[in-house]
Amino acid sequence: MTTCAIKNILDSFHSKRIAVIGDIMLDKYIFGHVSRISPEYPVPVVDVTHEEHRLGGAANVALNTLSLGSETLLIGITGADGNREILLDLFRSHGLATEGLISDPSRPTTCKTRILSQNHHITRVDFESRAEVDTDIERAILDSFEAIISSIDAIVLEDYNKGLLSAPVIRHIITSAKRHNVPVLVDPKLQNFFAYKGCAIFKPNLSEMAASLGIVLHNNDDEVEAACLMLQQKIESDIIIITRGDKGMTIYDGSFTHIDATSLEVTDVSGAGDTVIGILALGAATGLDIVTNATIANLAAGTVCQEVGAVPAKAEKLLKAYQQHLQL
Repeated sequence: MTTCAIKNILDSFHSKRIAVIGDIMLDKYIFGHVSRISPEYPVPVVDVTHEEHRLGGAANVALNTLSLGSETLLIGITGADGNREILLDLFRSHGLATEGLISDPSRPTTCKTRILSQNHHITRVDFESRAEVDTDIERAILDSFEAIISSIDAIVLEDYNKGLLSAPVIRHIITSAKRHNVPVLVDPKLQNFFAYKGCAIFKPNLSEMAASLGIVLHNNDDEVEAACLMLQQKIESDIIIITRGDKGMTIYDGSFTHIDATSLEVTDVSGAGDTVIGILALGAATGLDIVTNATIANLAAGTVCQEVGAVPAKAEKLLKAYQQHLQL
C-alpha cells in the first residue's frame, strides 16, 4: 500500500463517529530528579521540577480517535471531587464533549500518579474504586449509550476493571449494537473477560489471554494460535487480535496473520494499547480490512511508545512511520 493510500485512509477517519465506553482515568505525572537517598528510609528523594495532568484509560482511547479526526463520544464515570474538575478542564481543552461524564459521589475519580526522574518511573500511586457501579449509575450509563447508538459508526469498550463495565452493561451494549449493525471492539481485563461474547473485535494482550484460559504461554506462534482457537470457542467474536509485546500482534479471523512489532525506539509503553484499540475502531468504522487495519494500529502504537506517558497518535507521525515501514 502506498503513502497516498494510507493518507486517504487517515482522511476517511474524519467522517466517522466513535463511541468509547469504559473506565476513565486521570493520569498525573510528577517530574523531577533524584540526587540523594532519604535519611528516614532508604528510598530516593525526588526534587520536583513540574507536574502534568493527562487523560488516561478510556479517555486516552477517545483522545486517540479524536486526534485522528473523528468525532468522539465518551461515556464513563468519575467521582464528585477535585480530580473530576481537572478531568472536565482537560476534556474541554482537548475538545472532548463532557456530557457522557457521569458523576458518582460514592467513589473517587480514578487517578494514577506517576513519579518520574530523568524519564524513568520511580513509583506510582493509585486512587480508585474497583466496586461495580450501582443500578442508578448503570441506568445512567445505558441511557447515555442508547441516546447515541443510532448515530455512531463503531464502539470501543475499554475495560480496566474499575466497575463500569459489569456483565449486564456489556450484554446490553453488544446486543443493542448488533441491532444497529455497529461493530463493538473490546479491550478487556481479567474480570468479566468472557462476558464480551459476540463482539466484533476482541483484543486482549498475551498475559490476559493466558490467565483467563488458565494456561501458560511462551509467546511462540504455535502456542498463541492454539490459545486463540481455545479463546474463540468461548468468546465467539468475529476477530481476535492478540498483542504480544516485542513479538507484535496475532490476528485470527478464521485464519492466522502475524504482524511483527515495529522497529521504532521504545521510551514508554504507557497507552500503547489505547492507541491500538482506537485505530482498530476507526478502521472498523471505515470498513478497512483487518490486516491493513492492524498494521496501521501497530505502527501507531510504535509512534506513541517514543514519548513519555500516554499520548495520542498523530497523523503526521503515523504517516512518517508508515513511510519508514515501506522502506524495510
